[in-house]
Parts: sequence; structure tokens; C-alpha cells
Amino acid sequence: MRKLIKGDEVVVIAGKDKGKRGKITKVIIDEKKGDKFYVSGVNMVKKHQKPNPQMNVAGGIVEKEAPIAASNVAIYNPETSKGDRVGFEVKDGKKVRIFKSTKKVIGE
Repeated sequence: MRKLIKGDEVVVIAGKDKGKRGKITKVIIDEKKGDKFYVSGVNMVKKHQKPNPQMNVAGGIVEKEAPIAASNVAIYNPETSKGDRVGFEVKDGKKVRIFKSTKKVIGE
């Protein structure tokens, strides 16, 4: 079980987008370099794209999301309105993720 998964709302705690919030749209798992996430509306970069008539893509400068390192995001706790750390507990024979500050189960 991972601490952060697709669909979690996270807040950026470091970098140019510090303080921004968004949902995780894609997870990249890399044991050597560390995990990365695509977060909606965060870490937007400009990419110079060539036109491709076969794929019906217009050329120009396109803004798209770039991955952000897992160490630069924290799960958003709506109760405290801040970023929080994730812990694990066993409840009713199931391993569940909890917020470290409030000890409440994530996703309830």
C-alpha cells in the first residue's frame, strides 16, 4: 500500500507552485529515482510542439503538466486545511491510511 494514490488531493509544499492544491491524476513508481506524480493544475510547463496532420494536432506552444517529486507534495487534510503526513493502522483486519495529526482514516 502506498502513502499517496491516484485521486488523492495534495498540496505542494516545495518548489515554484508551493501552496497550490490539486488531485493526483497519474503516479510514476520508480524505485531508484523516487516516485513522481502528475497533479492537476500544478507544475505546468510550456512545450514547443510540431504540427502533426496524421494525429490532427496543431503546432505551437502548448502548456502541459509535468511530474512533481513525491517529496514535494503532502496529502491535504480538509479538517485542518493544511498538508499532512500519512500513517497506517490496522482497523477491522484491514490496513488503512490515516492522517498523522488527527488519526482519522483517509477517504471517510
